[in-house]
Parts: sequence; C-alpha cells; structure tokens
Amino acid sequence: MSVPGPTSPDGVLAGPPHGLGPGEPTPGVSDTSPDEGLLEDLTVEDKAVEQLAEGLLSHYLPDLQRSKQALQELTQNQVVLLDTLEQEISKFKECHSMLDINALFTEAKHYHAKLVNIRKEMLMLHEKTSKLKKRALKLQQKRQKEELEREQQREKELEREKQLTAKPAKRT
Repeated sequence: MSVPGPTSPDGVLAGPPHGLGPGEPTPGVSDTSPDEGLLEDLTVEDKAVEQLAEGLLSHYLPDLQRSKQALQELTQNQVVLLDTLEQEISKFKECHSMLDINALFTEAKHYHAKLVNIRKEMLMLHEKTSKLKKRALKLQQKRQKEELEREQQREKELEREKQLTAKPAKRT
C-alpha cells in the first residue's frame, strides 16, 4: 500500500509521495502487467476517493449548511414581507374605497340639496298658479256679472224706450 504525498491547503496533492523523485514509478503500479495489483490499486483508490470526498464534504458542508439556513431565513422573511405587503395593499384599497364612498355621500348631499330647492320652487310655483287661477276666476266672474248687469241695464233701457214711445190710441 502506498501513502499519498503531501497535500496543499486546498486538499490537492502537491507532488509525488515522499521518497520518490521525478520520473520514478509510483509504488503499487506495476509496469509489467495491467492486471497485476489491480485489486490492491482499486482498494487504495477507493479509500483515497472516500477520503477526498470526506475532506471535500467536511470543507464545504458547513458553509453550504449555513448558506441553506440563511436561504431558508430569507425565504421566511420574504413570505412575511409579501403577507405584510398584501395587507398594506388591501388597506390602501380600503382607504381608496372609503374616499369613493365619501365622494358619493358628498355628491348625494349636493343632489339632495338640489332636490329640496326644486321642491321649494315647485311649491312656490304651485301657490302662485293657484292664486292666479283664483284671481282669473274672480275676474271672469266679475266680467260676467258686469256683462249681465249691462245686459239687464240695456233691457231696462229698451223697456223704458218702449214705454216712452208713443202708442197710437185705440179707436172705439
């Protein structure tokens, strides 16, 4: 079994294992046959891969977990903010509808005042027309009375004239 060489701070092998120079074959790898020592190499490589994976996970996992926690908190805060925003929007809509209702009430008061004025004017006009009708009726009755008196006066004058006209005497 061979031991890997020194590692750099980021976990990557920095060079060949101790005791080997450049160009020397690595222990555990045979130049003679590809099948020779294959099982041993696989177990060494599996262990190395496992150790590298564990190192990589131990290096990045805490940061990833903190990031995950921060994202969850941000998501929760975002949901709270969205709910608050929806409530504020509904309040603004309610205020806007209240303004509309106030405007409608103001407009209703204005039109009610107009109706009251129109009613007063109509009552006043009704009273005036009633007075005018009564006056017209009185004038008509007065004219008819005067006409009747004239007619009677004329008849009296005609009667008087008839009486004043000479009548021929009857011969007996």
